Amino acid sequence: MSVPTVGEVSLRPGSERRRQLRQERRADQLRNLWRLVMFSAMASGLGYGLLRQGWTLGSPSQVEVSGSKLVSREQVIQAAGIRFPQPLLDLQPRQLAQILSVALPVETVQVSRLMLPPRLRFELVDRSAVGRAERRGATGLEQGYVDRLGNWISVRQNLGLQLQDTQNLRVIGWNERHRASLAEVLSQRQAFGGSLREIRFDPGGSLWLGTTGLGPMRLGPPDAQLGRRLRVAAHLSTTLPAQLKGHRPQAVDLSDPDQPELSIPGLRPDQDSSPATAARPRGGQ
Repeated sequence: MSVPTVGEVSLRPGSERRRQLRQERRADQLRNLWRLVMFSAMASGLGYGLLRQGWTLGSPSQVEVSGSKLVSREQVIQAAGIRFPQPLLDLQPRQLAQILSVALPVETVQVSRLMLPPRLRFELVDRSAVGRAERRGATGLEQGYVDRLGNWISVRQNLGLQLQDTQNLRVIGWNERHRASLAEVLSQRQAFGGSLREIRFDPGGSLWLGTTGLGPMRLGPPDAQLGRRLRVAAHLSTTLPAQLKGHRPQAVDLSDPDQPELSIPGLRPDQDSSPATAARPRGGQ
């Protein structure tokens, strides 16, 4: 029978102690991890419950509406379909903004959810009607208005809209697919010096302008050349009337902005287009 040496006897108790310490540290780590998981779960559940039950609209007084002189809080609540009590987490600001942009005579809508205290805020910018309009609907001809962006405003939507400046302009043949082109024409309205009176989209797709000095002006299809045609039309409408000395054209054709054509009573056919060519703006406009 062999007898352990002094070195072997002293090494074994130390190794056992270190092993026990490692086990205790691992056990402590597991307990701390478990506590962290439990506390996180409890905090998340409590937070979610508070948000769902506490972050709630209980009455219309928690709905704030600013920026509009025409739309009231009650109209916003009705158009947005808000029912009370209403958890704020169930309301999507972007979706509400899209709904109100269609249902109300507003140009822009911003929606914010606020926590302390719980509130829903709507910041509106009123539409401004710039002209009367008509369009062909399912039930026949429909009368309405347009704003500066070319959006249709129905008679039901106007809600007391200020209309004193709409008598001088009329849009005929409004259609959603022409809205962007209409907005471009309206943005250039001041360049006509107040002579623009009518914007018409005919069933064939051509765009016509009616001015006080030159009468009807055909711009052709509202395509990529629309900007150039508008610049030429504005230039002719402010320069030609004085040169024509009372000879009002029957029509002005700007389908080709580089070769405007005028039909003027009393002139020979070969003279019809000369006034427009002479007055066309230089520089490729």
